[in-house]
Amino acid sequence: MKEREKVVRLAKLAEQAERYDDMVEFMKTLARMDVDMSAEERLLFSVGFKKTIGAKRASWRILESLEQKVTAGEQPGVTINGYKKKVEDELRAVCNEVLSIIAIHCLPLANSGENVVFFYKMKGDYYRYLAEFSTGTEKKAATDQSLMAYQHAMVVASSELSPAHQFRLGLALNFSVFFYEIMNSPERASQVAKQALDEATAEINSAVEGYKDSMLMMQLLKENLALWTSELTGGETSKDDDVVMEGHN
Repeated sequence: MKEREKVVRLAKLAEQAERYDDMVEFMKTLARMDVDMSAEERLLFSVGFKKTIGAKRASWRILESLEQKVTAGEQPGVTINGYKKKVEDELRAVCNEVLSIIAIHCLPLANSGENVVFFYKMKGDYYRYLAEFSTGTEKKAATDQSLMAYQHAMVVASSELSPAHQFRLGLALNFSVFFYEIMNSPERASQVAKQALDEATAEINSAVEGYKDSMLMMQLLKENLALWTSELTGGETSKDDDVVMEGHN
């Protein structure tokens, strides 16, 4: 069995066993082989890190919420803040590792439009995750990098992928969330989401074949649009494509 095939099989086995740290290690090994990833490989790479970072982001949000309920200077608040910083250090380490692998091993080898969009979007996502908890110059740097990555991915997606392509819709979904949650611009977020929806709807209405995965992304775009345009948002968290885990064998 070739080493590349073996690593992929081990990553799939780790996923089935819900050992996501192992899954990430296997996919890091594959990325460092410097190969243009197949659809299955890039999905395994993405899912492993999504599972890892997703749990840490959820922990940070809980601690952030708890900290806001405590009066400044109180001992419980100090304890929460210290623990939150520990989670932030873990988040920062994961994000920086992903971004380094993408820059060194993934983007230079990405030959297809799909792969270029996929990895630039992923780059935008992980800089966005950094911007979520960062402050000051660190936040600005992460925000700027996220914006540039998403913008580059949008340019490539517009020329290489159809409006109803799952990756193009997923990119628009996460880019719109970036505008809403990081840039505090519901107007720009709504504009990006609505344009993507309108263009995809026009294509799907004239198509014969189904767009199952694309429809899932469109539904999330619609839900976010409704959330952002409602006066009763109540600070709910916007949905990005992390909530959609693509099925694969």
